[in-house]
Amino acid sequence: MPKTSAEGELFGGHLRELRLKRQLTQRQLAELCDSNEPFISNLERGVKMPSLSMLIRLADALRCKVAELVRPFDQRRR
Repeated sequence: MPKTSAEGELFGGHLRELRLKRQLTQRQLAELCDSNEPFISNLERGVKMPSLSMLIRLADALRCKVAELVRPFDQRRR
């Protein structure tokens, strides 16, 4: 079983929430951000963390700001 991190799980859960709010499948999101479904799955499960360029592509695909994608990290520090 792949190893996850607390940060990865936090980011992944938030990514899944944003994707589902927009009624997108993992495949649709992957296509919108020029990626693949297994990678999106790994992000959502906290197995992988996105690069800066992938964060930008995810934000574009989800029609949100990068800050919205990383918001859980700001809230956790308060």
